[in-house]
Parts: sequence; C-alpha cells; structure tokens
Amino acid sequence: MLLIYNLEYDSWQTVYFQRITVIATEVVLLYALQLFIDSSHGVARRAAQAAAVSIFLSPGLLIIDHIHFQYNGAMYGILILSLVLARQKSGLLASGLVFAALLCMKHIYLYLAPAYFVYLLRVYCLSPKSIFRIQFLNCVKLGLGILGVFGLAFGPFAMKGQMQQMLSRLFPFSRGLCHAYWAPNVWAIYSFMDRVLIFVAPRLGLSVNTSAINSVTRGLVGDTAFAVLPEITPRVCFALTLLFQAIPLVKLFLRPTWDAFIGAVTLCGYASFLFGWHVHEKAILLVIIPFSLIALRDRRHLSAFRPLAVSGHVSLFPLLFTPAEFPIKTIYTIFWLVLFLMVFDRLAPASNHTRFFLFDRFTILYITISIPLIVYCSLLHQVIFGKSYEFLPLMFMSSYSAIGVVGSWIGFMVVYFTS
Repeated sequence: MLLIYNLEYDSWQTVYFQRITVIATEVVLLYALQLFIDSSHGVARRAAQAAAVSIFLSPGLLIIDHIHFQYNGAMYGILILSLVLARQKSGLLASGLVFAALLCMKHIYLYLAPAYFVYLLRVYCLSPKSIFRIQFLNCVKLGLGILGVFGLAFGPFAMKGQMQQMLSRLFPFSRGLCHAYWAPNVWAIYSFMDRVLIFVAPRLGLSVNTSAINSVTRGLVGDTAFAVLPEITPRVCFALTLLFQAIPLVKLFLRPTWDAFIGAVTLCGYASFLFGWHVHEKAILLVIIPFSLIALRDRRHLSAFRPLAVSGHVSLFPLLFTPAEFPIKTIYTIFWLVLFLMVFDRLAPASNHTRFFLFDRFTILYITISIPLIVYCSLLHQVIFGKSYEFLPLMFMSSYSAIGVVGSWIGFMVVYFTS
C-alpha cells in the first residue's frame, strides 16, 4: 500500500483499514459538534442540535469519506473546533493555532484563511476600543504560535531541500481550469456556454477554434481550451476570487461578530469554489459545512441554504458511478434532504427583513427539476445512448448544480449585507 508504483493494488485488508480509520477518526467531528451545541444557549440550542446532526450525517461525508477513503470528516471537525473556539474571546488564540494546524493537514482550507486573518486581526490583535491601538503581546503570541506550527510541519521538508517540489504539488497551476469532472461553479457554466456557442457560432458570425472543440469535454489534466469564448488564466481566477472574498471581509472588519465571521468564512468558501482554478467538486463542503452552522439563524438564511444543500450534494453523485453505489447515494441523499430541510423549516425563526418571493419560488422549482435530472443522468442516459456521449450526463449535472450554487451565493450575499 505504501509503494510508489501501486497501481491496480487491491486487498480486503486495505479496504477495511481505510474505512475503519475514516469512521473512527470522525470522533473529532463529533467532539467539535458537541462543543458547538454547548456554546449555544436558549432557543438557539435546538437549532444548533439540528445543524450538528445534519453535518454529522452529511451525504457529502458519506460519499467522500466512507466510500472514497479520505479523512475529511476529521479535518472538518478541526475546522468546526476552530470556529467554535473563536466564539469566546478566551479561545481566539487557540482558534488561530488550530486553524494553522488544519492548513498543514490540507491546504484547501487556505481558501478560508482571509476570513480568519481579518477576524483575528480585528478582535485579537487590535484594541476593541480603537483599530489604531495594537495589542502587541497578542500579536507576538499569535505570530510565534503560527510560525511554530508551520515550522514543525514544513521544517523537515525545508531541511531536505524539498520545498520547491512541495509547492509545485500544492499549487498545480499547470493543470487545466476545470477538473476532469467540472466542479459546479462559474467555469462550469462558462464551459457549457462555450459548448452551446460551438453550434450557433457560424450563424452569429463568430470564429471557432476547431482544435479546441473536444478539449474541455475530455477531462484531461492540463487540457483546457475554449472553442468560442476567451481563455481563462490563473491570474483571472485569482483576481476574481480575491475580489469576491474582499467584499464580505470589509463588513467583517467593520462589524467583527461571530455570526459575521461564520458568514465571511462561508462567503470566502463560495468565492474560491466559484472562481478558483482547477476546483475539485468535493470542495463544495467548504461552503456547506460552515453555512450549516448559521443556516437556522432565520428564514432568510435558510432560503439561501436550501439550493446549496441540494446542488452541493447532487454534484457529488458522479464520484460514485458503479451500479451498486447508485441506490446508496440516491436514497440516502434524498432521505437526508427531505428530513433535514423539513426540520430546518420548522426551527428557523421568522426574519425581521423582507424575504425574496421570487428567490423562494426559484428554490422550489430548482429542487423539483433535480429529480428527473438525477434519473436521466444516472439511469436513462446509459439505456438510451449506451457508451456514447459519456460526458453529457456529467455536463448536465455539473451545469445544473452550478446554477444552484451561484443562486445560493447571490442570495446569501444579499442576506449577509442586509442582516
């Protein structure tokens, strides 16, 4: 199992080892969720309990961890632990250090780092009386603590002269804009539009790059080219991500409450997922899990959360593609969505602000469309076309999910800035 050349390796001992260790390490997630419940009081405690159970039983963790053999459950437990520690002023230092350790475990959480930087700077490093008064002792403690964590993690690699190799692996800009299976983000919609324009471009007088016609649909690493629309570079992705992360961070700096912090973490996750370079579909959990902690704050938050819960989990379906896995992912996900969206609907209090009538109707229509889409992409397409047009169901699923994620992001941006 530890050999470099281990392709086609298979043994029941490895399968059981991976599955058992994944499930066992989720005690970290269980512990963090219990702390989240304990930190909530009064009416909010029931909402916290419902949110905690929904996260622990998440279909995303079932698909990615329990079947794909990863340890995201434990790492999301560390993330939630860090978020809960930030709820009390006495836990701010520990929150920063726990998040630094999480970054060393998996660098995908770097997407959330700007929200941590702004919140810890504003609440821990600057005086609550004036932003022009620096609390130097707190800055020193936080700085030395973070340097210590990163030194322990990366020091051995630096001593062996392997940092350049590590950085090239952590930030693979040589790969294409889209993952082999498009993550449901802005670039999935952009790619879908490019596919459509190939057929209508001659009528509109647009030029078509014929060498790129099959590029974005082949799912090859480093293989991204658009036939009609302009090419997207890593710099464009970085600039858009930074821009849409900076917008909520301004409010967080001016009003550094814990709810605003969780909202900013969620919106940083949204921005990086929607506009990032070579985003993996499983990164949607960076948005779903922190959003779940505040989804029951009021009905406006819940309205923005619903399309995300549906689109985010449905977008993970192509990760499980064998016939035996179809009933597992479908039945469990539908059961989870029906159960928890009904529970959330009963627990979410009314908002003092006006809800968006059209947005609520969009959510209902969007959820309704998901059922025939899942049936077609998972069952009917193979029956009708066999092995032909294999990428078509993936394109439909990804583009559909992208609409839900983008709609949810816009809805939550409005809620965040009007709360």
